[in-house]
Amino acid sequence: MLRDITLGQYYQADSIIHRLDPRTKIMATIGYIVSLFLVNNIIGYAVCILFLAGMIMLSHVPFKFMVRGLRAVIVLLLMTVVFNLFLTQGESLWSFWIFNITKEGLRSAVFMAMRLFLLIIGSSLMTLTTTPNNLTDGIESLLSFLKIFRVPVHEVAMMMSIALRFIPILVDETNKIMKAQMARGANFETGGLIKKAKAMVPLFVPLFISAFRRANDLAMAMEARCYHGGKGRTKMKPLHYHLRDLWGYIIIACEITAAVFAGMIPFAIWIF
Repeated sequence: MLRDITLGQYYQADSIIHRLDPRTKIMATIGYIVSLFLVNNIIGYAVCILFLAGMIMLSHVPFKFMVRGLRAVIVLLLMTVVFNLFLTQGESLWSFWIFNITKEGLRSAVFMAMRLFLLIIGSSLMTLTTTPNNLTDGIESLLSFLKIFRVPVHEVAMMMSIALRFIPILVDETNKIMKAQMARGANFETGGLIKKAKAMVPLFVPLFISAFRRANDLAMAMEARCYHGGKGRTKMKPLHYHLRDLWGYIIIACEITAAVFAGMIPFAIWIF
C-alpha cells in the first residue's frame, strides 16, 4: 500500500498542463475544490467529472497511475460512506436491527464518496504535473502579499516543498525497512489489530531515526550553501504568465460557473 502513495511525486511528460505556470495550476486546483463543495446534485458532479477527465487527458498522466493514490485512503473513504449511510436521519429505505438506511443518508454517502474521490484525483493532478521547485515558487508568489504582515512567506513555501519532496523518499525508506524486518522474521500482515500495531514498532523506530538523520543532513547542507532565508534572494527561473495561463483561468472560471448553475436544473431532482 505504501508504494501506492502518489502525493509528492512528479510524473515527467510533455503536455500543456505541465507547461502551465504553477500559480495557474494552484489557483485552478483551489477553484476546482471549491466547485466540488458548491455542487449538490448529480449533474453538478457530472460537470466536475467531465472537467477532470479532460484535464487528465491533456496532462498525459496515466489514469491508472493516479488511481494508485486512492488505495492509501480507501479506509477513509469507506468510513465516510458508512457513517453517512447509517447515521443520517430521514426517510427510511431499509432497516434491520440498529441499522437504518435513509434516502438522505444514501444521497449523502454517494455524494461524499464522489467528492473525496474527485478531490484526491484533482489534487494529485497538480503535484504530478508540477515539480517541487516550481510548486514552491508558485506558493511563494501567491502568498507574497502576506509579507506586509511580516509573515515569512519564503520559509513557509520552502517547508511545504521539503515536506512534499520527503514523502516519496520516506515511502521508499519504509519499504526498505519493511523488507529488512521481514527478512528477520517480522510479520506485518497476519494477526489482529493489536498484534499488527505491535509489529509496527520495529518499523517506526528506524524510520523516525532515518527521517531525523535526513533532516539533519539537509539542514547542514543548506547551511554549508549559506542559506539564510528568502531575504535578498533572486530566482534562476522567474515565473512569467503566458497566454495559455490566461486560458487556464478562463476555463476554470467556466467550470465553476457551469457546476454551480447545473445545480439549478430541475432535471437533476429525479435522481437525487
